[in-house]
Formats: sequence, C-alpha cells, structure tokens
Amino acid sequence: MADRGRAVRGSRGGPSRGRGHGPSSSQASGEKPRREAILDLSKYVNERIRVKFTGGREVTGMLKGYDQLLNLVLDDVEEDVELPQPRKRSLGLAVLRGPTIILLSPVDGSEEIANPFLTQE
Repeated sequence: MADRGRAVRGSRGGPSRGRGHGPSSSQASGEKPRREAILDLSKYVNERIRVKFTGGREVTGMLKGYDQLLNLVLDDVEEDVELPQPRKRSLGLAVLRGPTIILLSPVDGSEEIANPFLTQE
C-alpha cells in the first residue's frame, strides 16, 4: 500500500507499445531528406546588400557570412538615419540577428522604378 499513487511515468503495467521510443519506421529505413534553403545567399557573399529591420532601421554593407537562421555578418556597414535629419552613420563590422530582418536586397543591379499602379489623371 505504500506504493499507491507512485506509478512510474509512462508505465501502464503492460508491455511497451513503442510510443515515441526508439526509431520510427521512416527514420529506420534511411536518413531524413535535407531541407533546401529558401534563400541562397552564397551568390551575395562579398557583395553589397541592403537590409531592413522590424522597427524601420535600414543598413547597407558587404555580406561576409550567414547561417541557416539568417543571422548575417556585414562589413563596412552604414545605417541610414532619418531623424532628426537624413544622414548616414558608419558602423563598421556588424552581426545582424536573423529574426529581426524583414527585407534583404542587393545594392548593385537594383534601381527605383516608377509605380506602375498609379493611375494617370
């Protein structure tokens, strides 16, 4: 009677039915297919890119490295400061956290175009 209420977690008094223990049949037959990255940043290494963050900050710099979480290492980073007057602030080498990035674009080869959705009056 001293054992009452002290059941071992997961045991039901019967043989184990393999719930979550050991390899599943899909893993036992072979390796998991590797997920392909949505964004291939390797072609932008040592190229200038523009990065926009949540909160409105924007920087440009030379991409030196990245990881699967989209953390970036940029060199010669310049922040575009809008307030109180528009200017550029030099930051040098910076590590940018992936979860805060909302937009990446190359600086070279991109140009501003007229809005095609504006109606002409």
